[in-house]
Amino acid sequence: MPDSLTALDQQLLLWFNGSDSLFLDHFVMLLTNGLTWVPLYLALFYLVVKNNEKMSQIFLIISCALCCYLLSGGINDAIIKPFVARWRPTEDPIFKYAVSVVAGYRGGSDYGFFSSHSANTMAIAVFFSLLVRNRLLNTTLVLWAILNGWTRLYLGVHYPSDVLSGWLWGAMVGTLAYFAFYKFYYKISPKINYISSQYPKTGYSTIDIDVVMLVLMTILTVAVMASLSVF
Repeated sequence: MPDSLTALDQQLLLWFNGSDSLFLDHFVMLLTNGLTWVPLYLALFYLVVKNNEKMSQIFLIISCALCCYLLSGGINDAIIKPFVARWRPTEDPIFKYAVSVVAGYRGGSDYGFFSSHSANTMAIAVFFSLLVRNRLLNTTLVLWAILNGWTRLYLGVHYPSDVLSGWLWGAMVGTLAYFAFYKFYYKISPKINYISSQYPKTGYSTIDIDVVMLVLMTILTVAVMASLSVF
């Protein structure tokens, strides 16, 4: 990367990185932890099981969702990060002294291009947005992916270009996974058009979509309350 772009990347990171707020420090550490989002993944699993009758349909969707994870973060961690070998900001021999480290957290491996958190969450967000096609859910999932990317900047473990590249890679993987799903799905299922206030045209119940939304909002609420308790 040219020196001018590297300098811009560093300056943008320092703008996002850290704060003097114990609340935000604790809140971000909760949000960046993958275990925090397990209830959301279970809610999406519930949405799939509840709205697909055949085991073959459920298996196909879950397989595509797992492929999103493996092709976005898995390939990145195993191949791209070691190949590019770009230091994380918190591990860079020179720049790390300018980064505010939160709770001693410096990220996983030494290398940070690109952000697997950003790629994984955006891949899942795009795949389920294309699958369900509910405007509110689509917007919420994309904002969730953006939120996860922001946590990596706040913690100083990725440059903005790492996060942006992760989002782009994840969006591509999520789209490809959906096309793979679409190709095989209608070989095992009939085309049924649901158009009503209760079902979008993809057939996913708005009530079940609301369950996913409720779980996501509950996670964020609990994270806020837990972060307030540090005072």
